[in-house]
Amino acid sequence: MDLIIFVIILSVIVLFEIIIGVFFIFRKKEEKIEEFEKEETKKNSLLCRFVMEGGGRKLGESVAVDDDIIIIKNGSKYLGVPLKHVEEEGKTLLVKGLVDHDKAEEIGESWRMDSHNVISHPEKEDKK
Repeated sequence: MDLIIFVIILSVIVLFEIIIGVFFIFRKKEEKIEEFEKEETKKNSLLCRFVMEGGGRKLGESVAVDDDIIIIKNGSKYLGVPLKHVEEEGKTLLVKGLVDHDKAEEIGESWRMDSHNVISHPEKEDKK
């Protein structure tokens, strides 16, 4: 009889631990989802905005955020500037400090090479 009571009590404890564990797992997952959505909303709010240098010169338009780099389209070039150097100034974005254009172009070109896929249509080439 004592063994049956022990097994019942042990089963209730194990069941209780499982229920509590599942509750905390789902709660943690919800927090991570909310944090991710908040970060994505912040990144998206930086897109399609004019970007200016500190001196008031227009750099271009923000087209992407890649990790901690904002990508700016400047004519046919892409510039990459660390987000920590960018602040919101009304409807535009302002780059604080001096922009190293060579380094920015290097980062932007690297992003372009990684993110743009060239689409080829072999069936169209065969028809020629």
